[in-house]
Amino acid sequence: MKAVVLCGGLGTRLRPITYEIPKTLLPIHGRPVLAHLIDLFRREGVDEVVLAVGYLKERIKAHFGDGRGHGIRISYLEEDAPLGTAGPLRLLGRQREPFLVSNGDELKDVDIQGMLALHREQGAWGTIALTRVEHPSLYGVAELEGSRILRFHEKPAQPPSNLVNAGLYILDPRVVDMVPEGFAMLEKEVFPRLAQQGKLFGFPFAGQWFDTGSLERYERAIREWKDLQQAVLR
Repeated sequence: MKAVVLCGGLGTRLRPITYEIPKTLLPIHGRPVLAHLIDLFRREGVDEVVLAVGYLKERIKAHFGDGRGHGIRISYLEEDAPLGTAGPLRLLGRQREPFLVSNGDELKDVDIQGMLALHREQGAWGTIALTRVEHPSLYGVAELEGSRILRFHEKPAQPPSNLVNAGLYILDPRVVDMVPEGFAMLEKEVFPRLAQQGKLFGFPFAGQWFDTGSLERYERAIREWKDLQQAVLR
């Protein structure tokens, strides 16, 4: 299975650290955030990772190379200008089978094989990993009917659930054709259309999830994240 990781962000909420270090290389327990994500992929049977890079891309490429030192094949999609969360998929091109897309600045522990099983059982075009949070009114919250996602409510006063987007998706190859040229966001241009068509599903999971996109959240991740590496190596 192939995984596309979105690594092109500027990391403005993590400045001044990210003036010199891309946010996917920020250390958690002595290893980059992205290395922890690769641990998850290896554990779950992903055999190819495509890194969509832009800002400070040479730092990322120098660290991960072709992936041989990390036990997985790695290639790159290079953005000449920011393309958002959907735009890089146009560079990827049409795929033959469902593929993963993940934010590159998050730590997560998801049963990807279970998520893939749900995706196939439902005939989904898009499946989103959903995590439970204590204060859902601070996030975009999923409204579901069974496992089908009807819509997302952005920072609602009365949340329909406590399930929020965990930044990990399984997409059908046909979704690539729905992405417009240039800068585009999955959350705005793609997922609402899939929800209207009844093709968008949610996969709630109980494992760890940390967003490292701000200084406060990065500090919390350092304190609380439990490494997956030992489980992968056993």
